[in-house]
Amino acid sequence: MANARIRPIAICAFRHGDRILVVEGHDSAQAQTFYRPLGGGIEFGETGAMALIREIREEIGAEVSNLQYLGTLENIFTYNGAAHHEIVLVYDGKFADATLYSTSFITGAESDGSAMRALWRSIESFSPQSPLYPDGLLDLLRLRQP
Repeated sequence: MANARIRPIAICAFRHGDRILVVEGHDSAQAQTFYRPLGGGIEFGETGAMALIREIREEIGAEVSNLQYLGTLENIFTYNGAAHHEIVLVYDGKFADATLYSTSFITGAESDGSAMRALWRSIESFSPQSPLYPDGLLDLLRLRQP
């Protein structure tokens, strides 16, 4: 556990009707497909909102507006066999380019340069077999309806 640390991140649900924008991930150690909103690490000197604006630009080249803080979640999990711990600032927001809401998916790149694809999914489509992470996010979104 020499590299153990708590990582602060910010994510944005980008709610549109009953859908949110998520990236599909896969944990090969647990043989599980899961979903998670866009976002990423908060760098020293950045606010959560600033980090989110930067991350969305970097990941999908889009501009965001009207960021609304929804809450904070603590996320302790195992991914591909390694333990992780995050403090997650959760936001809702709007895209400056309204055409992004009419697409079925948005392509982009992860921080390591690998291709990624974000897709719109109904909040009701998540289940234990296809979970939405971080834990507690579904409850937070239901509690903080627009």
